[in-house]
Amino acid sequence: MAMSLRRAALAMTAALACVTAQAEIRIGISVSATGPAAALGIPQRNMAALLPASIGGEKVEIVLFDDATDPSAANRNARRLVTENKVDVLIGSSNVPGCAAIAEVAAEAKVAQVAMCPVEVPAASAPWVFRSPQSNALMAGALVAHMKQNGVKTLGFIGFADAYGEGWLRDIRKTLEGSGITLGTVERYARNDTAVTGQVLKLAAAAPDAILIVGSGAPAALPHTALVERGYKGRLYQTHAAANADFLRVGGKAVEGAILPVGPVVVAAQLPPGHPLRAPGVELAKRYDDKYGAGSFNQFAAYLNDAFVLVQRAVPEALKTAKPGTPEFRQALRDALEGLRNVEATNGVFSMSPTDHFGLDERARVLVRVENGGFRLLTGSF
Repeated sequence: MAMSLRRAALAMTAALACVTAQAEIRIGISVSATGPAAALGIPQRNMAALLPASIGGEKVEIVLFDDATDPSAANRNARRLVTENKVDVLIGSSNVPGCAAIAEVAAEAKVAQVAMCPVEVPAASAPWVFRSPQSNALMAGALVAHMKQNGVKTLGFIGFADAYGEGWLRDIRKTLEGSGITLGTVERYARNDTAVTGQVLKLAAAAPDAILIVGSGAPAALPHTALVERGYKGRLYQTHAAANADFLRVGGKAVEGAILPVGPVVVAAQLPPGHPLRAPGVELAKRYDDKYGAGSFNQFAAYLNDAFVLVQRAVPEALKTAKPGTPEFRQALRDALEGLRNVEATNGVFSMSPTDHFGLDERARVLVRVENGGFRLLTGSF
């Protein structure tokens, strides 16, 4: 299913194609507005309607498609965006497999991509791929520190059987080295699974001190609730991809007490008054909630906002070299993204480099606990 967005209103693809030809700067976005990752993609689709209509004095045209949480569709969307819509930059997708599929096109077409997920890509694609979320390794460091502080010695793992789950498994193993914590039972499940009985029985029988669940949105609640129902009494950790209302709604009381690493924007109003990310996070949440309803904002919408902020900061530098719509401008935009320093967004402060296309440090993470159906900032985690 494909959707096109032209500033604050949705329009038919054919109608959008006519006005796209007049655009000075074209941004192509692919989100997972349907399918298993819809809880991530819907707020990003919504956020697109709130993005500015110009950058550096140049008009911006946005073309947005739904990839339905299908990597093949994400790849097709990206190809259509670069060949038919002639976009200057790609943003998306909402999930790691989709981001990886877009990265192939970005490298091939030499169009920069700002991924809205912590995707790892082959060396050939790496120069063209930037990210707006935090890396798994950055978030894993916060979790392992909390585990050590709370006496965890053995850890179980259950995660998505895809690139997101495997990426976290690799990074948690590396982060655990020298920590005194042993990783034991490892289980996997699919995004669209409706039961994880076998996996949970094995984890419960192993009885580790804690279990890390690696999922996103509502599917992240499935193993969590199953473990609680089986009487597991150890600590349960989740990743930043679980931090949204669907996870809380589906998990209900079972997910109370869960520990997650998240971007500061998730709890912006709970940050100290002097925190540099408090004001932009609160302001973005208000703009989003004013349009879509109180309490509807989440960090996935912020990932699109921050991706746009990166492009917004890079465009003026690229305009010094070439005009939008040309290969020279796309190359200059890529170079400008890589040269960004100290860009304050809502999830963190970005400083890119040739060897770091995440660009975020410890300021981009805090720990929260699920309390009374919401996310509560843990004191001392920032």
